[in-house]
Amino acid sequence: MNRRPRLLVTAVVGATAALLLTACGGGDEKPKGNDKIAGADTGGETSASPEASATASAGRPKIELPSDLKLTFEGSKTGDSVKDAILKDNADLIRALNAAIDAQNPRLPALEFYTEGEGAVAAQQWVQSFKSAGWTVTGTVRYFDRQVTVKSQDSASLSYCADESKGFSKVIKTSEVKKTKTTKNSYVAYGVQVEKNKQGVWELVKIVSTRGADRCQP
Repeated sequence: MNRRPRLLVTAVVGATAALLLTACGGGDEKPKGNDKIAGADTGGETSASPEASATASAGRPKIELPSDLKLTFEGSKTGDSVKDAILKDNADLIRALNAAIDAQNPRLPALEFYTEGEGAVAAQQWVQSFKSAGWTVTGTVRYFDRQVTVKSQDSASLSYCADESKGFSKVIKTSEVKKTKTTKNSYVAYGVQVEKNKQGVWELVKIVSTRGADRCQP
């Protein structure tokens, strides 16, 4: 179906792990397939353009977001260095995904830096769907209730919620913002699997999303 893209929506479905990403909180239109992502909070990280996101670790890419897109992340500091590193890399993955959509580049180096395997293929396909539709993303997306479970030295899972009620799709040629009403589906729950590579980066390998999840409702 030809539906509207919502702000960042990632979902891995079945064995093929199809990642679905969307932008716009609660409407019906989207490019191809989908769902979304979000975050923000007092004392949390904020990412807005042209501000760039760069981690303290050497080698991590600088990520530039458009000036009309703001991403905020709640609970970035847990007091546990491993969990904090996982949350940091996950936030930078989300920034890189949005940067790739804005650049209309499914192979943006920053996005490839934070993804691997099924996660990389799915992320590229979703960015391509925005590119094919001629759309980008705008507005504010808030990520909250971010929880990490460390499974081993190089494997972990995350769960978090996204508030996309103020995040929208935008037509690149006309700058038309596809605003939608806030509904239950403006809030999305995510379940993510990450693995640490040899460089110490926690890469996305799988992600599942549930739009309209009760746990993420205001």
